[in-house]
Amino acid sequence: MAPPPPGPYSGGSTLALVARVSAFSVGLVYGSLKLKYLKAQVKSQKKAEAKAAAAAAKKH
Repeated sequence: MAPPPPGPYSGGSTLALVARVSAFSVGLVYGSLKLKYLKAQVKSQKKAEAKAAAAAAKKH
């Protein structure tokens, strides 16, 4: 079977380069935002667990 014809983003044209750079940039921004969000979630979860542990310790 013959390979499929090259698409608009696979060649060496300016559009292809811009599309790849844009996709890469969007991926980097998305990744860093997601990482920040997940770190904040972990931090708040640890705070909640510490509060619950302190409340449980006071009861005893």
